[in-house]
Amino acid sequence: MHGVFHAATPSFQIGEFMEFKKNDLVTVKIEDMGHDGEGIGKAEGYTLFIKDTVIGDVVEAKIMKMKKNYGYARLVRVLAASKDRTEPKCSVARACGGCQLQFLTYEKQLEFKKNKVVGNLERIGGFSDISVEKVMGMENPWRYRNKAQFPVGKDKEGNLITGFYAGRTHSIIPNTNCYLGVEVNEEILNAVLDYMRENHVEPYDEVTGKGLVRHILIRYGFKTKEIMVCIIINGRKIPNAAGLVEKLKDISGMTSITLNVNTKRNNVILGNEILPLWGKDYITDYIGEVKYQISPLSFYQVNPVQTEKLYGTALKYAGLTGKETVWDLYCGIGTISLFLAQKAQKVYGVEIVPAAIEDARKNAELNGIDNAEFFVGKAEEVLPAKYKEDGVYADVIVVDPPRKGCDGALIETMLSMKPERIVYVSCDSATLARDLKVLCEKEYQVEKVAVCDMFPGSVHVETVVLLGRKKSTEDMVYAYVDYEPEDDTYLHGMKGNATYREIKEWIKAEYGMSVSSLYVAQIKEKCGFEKRQNYNIGENKAHVPNCPPEKEKAILEAFKHFRMI
Repeated sequence: MHGVFHAATPSFQIGEFMEFKKNDLVTVKIEDMGHDGEGIGKAEGYTLFIKDTVIGDVVEAKIMKMKKNYGYARLVRVLAASKDRTEPKCSVARACGGCQLQFLTYEKQLEFKKNKVVGNLERIGGFSDISVEKVMGMENPWRYRNKAQFPVGKDKEGNLITGFYAGRTHSIIPNTNCYLGVEVNEEILNAVLDYMRENHVEPYDEVTGKGLVRHILIRYGFKTKEIMVCIIINGRKIPNAAGLVEKLKDISGMTSITLNVNTKRNNVILGNEILPLWGKDYITDYIGEVKYQISPLSFYQVNPVQTEKLYGTALKYAGLTGKETVWDLYCGIGTISLFLAQKAQKVYGVEIVPAAIEDARKNAELNGIDNAEFFVGKAEEVLPAKYKEDGVYADVIVVDPPRKGCDGALIETMLSMKPERIVYVSCDSATLARDLKVLCEKEYQVEKVAVCDMFPGSVHVETVVLLGRKKSTEDMVYAYVDYEPEDDTYLHGMKGNATYREIKEWIKAEYGMSVSSLYVAQIKEKCGFEKRQNYNIGENKAHVPNCPPEKEKAILEAFKHFRMI
């Protein structure tokens, strides 16, 4: 283990050293940190998790909750500060649930995140001796977010407030100046709150289900300087909408003012319907040289500076030469797809959200990219269907799943398709490690791992992993030579040979088409090279289509090229 950030469960019982009870004050030296950024130390041998502490701190803490072998305590005061401790920039950092690591120096934040990824790969994935490239950090880890969602409510005195939820609650901590967001956010929030006070507009109450304004969503284009404001409401209209527009439209960069309708009694922030109030219903921004249209409902990485590094790493790992067919799974609005399309022959993107695919197609058109095609549906359904029904092959698969990781059926399809490389982009290294374990038990091996700090101040981190095919005898050609010939003319009349990979790459280069290993095997059997029982019967005896005539012709030409026929 890496000594930091992983606490072993103690074997002793409460009472072996000292009997503690709730609200007791204890002195604790912090010796470790947990996955959620909390400090871990012991009081008389009893393990305590204490938020807002860092390794090396000696603190006084109040016990809040107790279990058999461990408990939770609240920081009362720091008795002796660690050399790695720093004062948070934000005055409400302790109360707010957004920044778990503001008390830790940025250098140590990066170390924490690297160790978190490596620890999960070792503990969950079973990988040892994992080599991780230098963590991609930020020169300035502040004011990096291009998106923020502010809940609106009232304080105990009935005053209108906005800010962020306290950790693990829906209690709003008032704050209009978050140091992770752009500075213009404060001007926008104050303008909306002024509008609400002047027009007696009530905030939404989660308990009663009454009130109108639920959240204020702000997006900002770092390169275009365009601003979007979207008010999420419990209804379909707001009083004096013109008055709200008047307060917002003259803010420099304002491009889009909209309403989002969400009348459901749940904790989901956004509904599905957008009602324009002023300007466009989207803003634009760039990642590298690729331009994107971003709507209120679009998934778009919140840190554009780090996103360019993240996608650049994914592109590097993909190893594209311009001849490859690439599948981008969980593609969203096509952010990675269009990045890849710059160097791939063909990119297919899959996403379950129809609006996101609509945005992806618009973004492809916006950038003049005609080698990217997008499908609506579950990746675990679309990919198997295209593979089995149409024989669509992947040289490279890029997968960027949600926090829960990849669906099991999708992993099995990737294993069946056997692309040369899989690039796995993950926002949760625990589910990443779980999925890598399955992929690497059979076909693949971890070749490279990169960690990107997309969310300074928080415990969250992005990881990019390159998986390469394990070498097998199918990929190798053996030869025995016991003398040195005077010339090579004799070779021209001899039978040649080629691997499946070589055949497919040649066809791709010559004809611009992808063929599957299955189709190559079918034509090999037709030519009498090898016997494969039931080559047209797939798993569970499902019918697999025979090789189309145009692909059969291309495969035969490849056989001729490699002197196999």
